[in-house]
Amino acid sequence: MQPDVSFVIAAYNAEATLDRAIASAIAQKNVSVEIIVVDDKSRDATLDVARAYPQHVVRVVALASNRGPGGARNAGLDVARGRWIAVLDSDDAVFPDRIAAMIARAEKAGAQIAVDNLQVIREDGVVEDAMFPTRYLEELSEISLASYIAGNVVFESKFNLGYLKPIFQREFLDENGLRYDEKLSIGEDYILLANALAKGGKCVVEPTIGYAYHIRSGSISRVLELRHVEAMRKADAVFAQTHSMDEAAQVAFARRGRSLRKAASFLSMVQHIKARSPLKAIRTALSDPAAVRHMGMPIAVRLRRVAAQFAVGVGR
Repeated sequence: MQPDVSFVIAAYNAEATLDRAIASAIAQKNVSVEIIVVDDKSRDATLDVARAYPQHVVRVVALASNRGPGGARNAGLDVARGRWIAVLDSDDAVFPDRIAAMIARAEKAGAQIAVDNLQVIREDGVVEDAMFPTRYLEELSEISLASYIAGNVVFESKFNLGYLKPIFQREFLDENGLRYDEKLSIGEDYILLANALAKGGKCVVEPTIGYAYHIRSGSISRVLELRHVEAMRKADAVFAQTHSMDEAAQVAFARRGRSLRKAASFLSMVQHIKARSPLKAIRTALSDPAAVRHMGMPIAVRLRRVAAQFAVGVGR
């Protein structure tokens, strides 16, 4: 019998949290579940944890080499059999009623994609507020390509929609050849959902909290580097060449592009400061002053101090 949903769990050095993720997938109510754990060539006991479950409970895919988050998820998508696909990060969890609620809302609306709210949990176990106000998601109800891009303007969006954890109709993904961009280690979730929306996918919003997002220090998603931003810019360039966008989406896309350029300039300045190259930092700031204003005063103050210190050094 075809499962209602396939959970794809990409795992890399996740021995400490993988059991929690798997247990939450097993605990789903009123749906049949397939769980696929893809070990991304971990260096710890992640593979042993996954293989400790009976094969009919957890299917394990062990990659011969590390492919990153996108590649590991793609390996899981390629073997999934469920009507719906739910990606679950190995350090997160889902609540028992999540998938049933999302599928019901999506099927009622004739949608191929559904998203819901996230509960933020700190590393020390303290439960914080939901990531998105319930009223905001209720009013949003459906996410268009334009609204999704507008909700992913780096450092500017009021609510960053890139954190959403969608479920997809597997048939829709397969028919449109939709997979994760394996060149991205940050932003791969964004570009997949953007591609799905550009392909005509309808995305509805289930405003209840169904996903437990665990903040972990040092995780890839919390460490933004210049190389990540440059990879995102390249992925966006491919997106623009691949898809046609209506006027609202084009406006949002242009705004996102400007924000990525500013982010790249800012991170470049930070790199120069860390490398004790004040002249390069100042040249970067002068070439893109909007980046400094955009990122706020602390970095601007720091640059002025660096410039002053350099001037003093030259005077000597």
